[in-house]
Amino acid sequence: MISRDGPGWFRDRTFACGQFDVAELSRRKAAAGTTVSVVLPARNEEATIGAMVEAIGSLRGRLVDEVVVIDGGSTDSTAVSATEAGAHVLQDSGLLAQFGATQGKGDALWRGLSVTSGDLVVYVDADIRNPDARFVWGLLGPLLADPDIHLVKGFYDRPLATDGGIDRSGGGRVTELLARPLLNLFWPELAGLVQPLAGEYAGRRALLEALPFFTGYGVELGLLVDALGHVGRDAIAQVDLGERIHRNQPLADLSVMAYAIAQVAMRRLCEAQRATLADALPHAYTQFERTDNGRVTERHRMVEILERPPLVTVPR
Repeated sequence: MISRDGPGWFRDRTFACGQFDVAELSRRKAAAGTTVSVVLPARNEEATIGAMVEAIGSLRGRLVDEVVVIDGGSTDSTAVSATEAGAHVLQDSGLLAQFGATQGKGDALWRGLSVTSGDLVVYVDADIRNPDARFVWGLLGPLLADPDIHLVKGFYDRPLATDGGIDRSGGGRVTELLARPLLNLFWPELAGLVQPLAGEYAGRRALLEALPFFTGYGVELGLLVDALGHVGRDAIAQVDLGERIHRNQPLADLSVMAYAIAQVAMRRLCEAQRATLADALPHAYTQFERTDNGRVTERHRMVEILERPPLVTVPR
């Protein structure tokens, strides 16, 4: 576990999931009359979604009231596997349809928030290969223990397979190369977060519905920065969830992810400076790859992010 005494850490806002007892958390939840929703965005995750839903299902009747999978048009048996495991599966294209086609992960999370009812909402990625209920109850621990905490981020070791073997914590490449430098430079209050881009986090509905959600992979950075402005650093906590094993993406895809995150950062920085640069940001992203015949070719991908409004402002 990360030391709470080191410079820049969240100190009394850093926890380990082992600090919390499920039975005690269940008693706290019942005494407060709190309800909990778990949302999993998924697209073509048939290999992992069923086991993760089953793990979360072990908390039903105690800590979890509903499990919702937001399916992003999977072409495999993701929806069937999730349903058989006990989740309520909804297609993202049918939610808040007045905003058009769903634009990636952040959009799915935002739309998923609109169809859940829990006072506390837990987001969990669907590609976890070591499924465990701790990814849920660990995040709920600080929220149920302290009413002043409004957002909880998970952190963990993320193994990365390399030619030299397994790097036990080498999986957070976009975090280390982009997100961490950005936070240290521009939002140092958040620099103590170990995994700022973690897909496992939980928050109070009152906060989540009051925040805008960026579409695509910039959603996590956007939520953190906006939560900082909305409730302050002391309302944000983090929990050590141990180890998370998942599918590591190719470098080219991580580069596109980083570009989307950089756009979010620029938007917020420009707004802070009362500038209009955000509206002029380019969306075309150029990459290069070597083909089988040895030639280096150029390819262009459009990476345009949208900002969905706080859910409390959307008529439902």
